[in-house]
Amino acid sequence: MPPPEACGRVTDDRFLGDRLSMLQPAEGYRAGLDALLLAAACPTIAERPFDVLDVGSGVGVAGLAVAARLIGAQVTLVERESAMAGLARLNIARNGLADRARVVEADVTIRLATSEREALGRECYDVVIANPPYHDMARGRPATDPAKRAAHAMASGDLDIWARFMARMARPGGHCLMIHRAEALGEIVDALAPRFGRLTLLPLHPRDGVPAIRLIVAGIKGSRAPLRLLPGLVLHGADGRFRPEIDAILRAPGPLPVDMHA
Repeated sequence: MPPPEACGRVTDDRFLGDRLSMLQPAEGYRAGLDALLLAAACPTIAERPFDVLDVGSGVGVAGLAVAARLIGAQVTLVERESAMAGLARLNIARNGLADRARVVEADVTIRLATSEREALGRECYDVVIANPPYHDMARGRPATDPAKRAAHAMASGDLDIWARFMARMARPGGHCLMIHRAEALGEIVDALAPRFGRLTLLPLHPRDGVPAIRLIVAGIKGSRAPLRLLPGLVLHGADGRFRPEIDAILRAPGPLPVDMHA
């Protein structure tokens, strides 16, 4: 099956040491490091198969990296752009994950149609992950292409809507995970804290001694435990290359070298 025409030119990119072969648009938003770090932060639920929801999944890099890493994970990708959802379906098939992954087309910022609600369910996911658009549409110059604009930026207040949707999908005691810009810390905590407890913040630093540029936030639905701030994780060494422990999780489906769920 060829990629949807609306995607334009696509590339075939390899992740996790060629464990995943992912089609994604050659231009516009392209998933990479952030998606893999988010997947590596996903907790393991060893005693049974468990359900993972990837919100705003794009072509499915984060969710399918979870499936590649955790054999017990049953992954649902929810994506509003039909072209991206089409590529996600292709990526599921070409990576042999049809028995453990699926796609639901839906816009989480508006009221879901009955068919979408039935397809997704409610309070039935053990882990809900998100790599939302990082930029505020009210700031800067928006992209002219609608798909590119949606992938890079969200309207003011949409992060709270995403957090509300994640809480509605997570089962009681379920986990949420989000990766975002470090400078959005206040907005992230404001959105997640009313809905998830035991928030755990992991700053991601490009190099030692440099301010964090990304932040992974984990939480547990229904927990009343206080917020925890972990020591920052440094991604690159002095030579500009990924540090060995980071390189290891980019080449193989392993966990972060920091336990966010202890």
